[in-house]
Amino acid sequence: MSHQETHEKPRPSRRDFLISTGALAAGLGVAGHAPARGAVEKLALHGGPKAVTVPDGDAAAWPRYGAAEEQAILDLVRAPSYDPIGKLEDEWKDFLGVPHVKAHFNGTSALASMFFALNLPPGSEILVPSYTFFATIVPMRLFGLVPVFVDINPRTLNFDLEDAKKRLTPRTKAVLPVHWIGLPADMDHISEWANEKGLIVLEDAAHAHGAKLKDKYMGAWGRMSIFSYQMSKPLPAIEGGMGVYQDENDFQRATAFGNYDMPGVSPEGGYFKYKGSGLGLKFRMHPFAAALARCQLKGLVERNESGAQQTRQLNDAILQLPGLYEQSSGRKDVQRLYYAWNMLFIDEREAGMSRDKAVEALKAEGVRVSCTHYTLQHELPLYAEDKWWHHKPEIPDLPGSRQANATCTGLPYFTKEVPELVEQYVAAFRKVWAHQKEL
Repeated sequence: MSHQETHEKPRPSRRDFLISTGALAAGLGVAGHAPARGAVEKLALHGGPKAVTVPDGDAAAWPRYGAAEEQAILDLVRAPSYDPIGKLEDEWKDFLGVPHVKAHFNGTSALASMFFALNLPPGSEILVPSYTFFATIVPMRLFGLVPVFVDINPRTLNFDLEDAKKRLTPRTKAVLPVHWIGLPADMDHISEWANEKGLIVLEDAAHAHGAKLKDKYMGAWGRMSIFSYQMSKPLPAIEGGMGVYQDENDFQRATAFGNYDMPGVSPEGGYFKYKGSGLGLKFRMHPFAAALARCQLKGLVERNESGAQQTRQLNDAILQLPGLYEQSSGRKDVQRLYYAWNMLFIDEREAGMSRDKAVEALKAEGVRVSCTHYTLQHELPLYAEDKWWHHKPEIPDLPGSRQANATCTGLPYFTKEVPELVEQYVAAFRKVWAHQKEL
């Protein structure tokens, strides 16, 4: 059964909080401790026993390769071939239900090819979040394109459409949302607005392999989109990427940019004449990566669903604590996935303690947790120096992005079933929240 996004939790009452933490007064059974009845167990930070005693070992290890991947690589070593690339393209096209795809060496080269395929005049603007990896933005400069930095919703970490509307100018030609750590952006609303304004819809789906909105896969909403198969991603090939194209001319132009042999490009098209030289770059995926990606694709849906189910078991238990929220759009028509982090947010006023203190106490209890701070692109020196840009981007104030960095609290995403560890994480959170006043 696939996981659907749930509405944001109702704010718990004080009575709910006392009930949820009352178990601590009677003992933390899941952690094997039994303090005196009526006494709240001392925090590990202050000399008490840890709530998390189960070693996490490789609970969050990734990628997870096995015999199938080993055999696929061995087969290629024994009989070198580029065949896995074409086979992966066919399988990914069928999986998404799209007309054209092209495998690339990585997600960055897929993005560069997409920007080239746009064929927009220099000075054209693309609305894009600053809260993203550099590759979503920096290749724009190679084609004279101008990133217009858009804020994010600090509870979804995704593209804020209302902020984007304020940044629209006559030079704006496209919009590029990112589906952050597996949570789909509101592509239906974004697409509706973009179509109304005559904007091209693009997608960075590097984190969203198999995620859906309204039963439609991410990466299939935009005119063009990209995926990354880098080894931290939900579909890991160590390195690799994929471009997705609804329009054949976009496919041919993107392919010509990084593939001198013009695979899949029609002789009748305008780009086939460049076969043998291409347009100067070589972005072909390594066949080893394609072989790994093909193996990983076979179990992708099941892995996504299993990981989401276990994450829900943890989050549904701890989100009853005051001031603790998860990354969520609150939409019931979203089927998300998780990878890399299980991202939470701490509202310090509601929690009654600072994020730093809560994280410090959770760490002492044995929880692998961090105050997560993601690099904001618009704050980097590259965007402030004229010499790198045909048209230098403006540097805005993005309060939602700053709020996200001030409240984000990252837990590990468990990549195998660890029910006892999940139980102990729940106990650790409840224990720390029971001591909120002293923290």
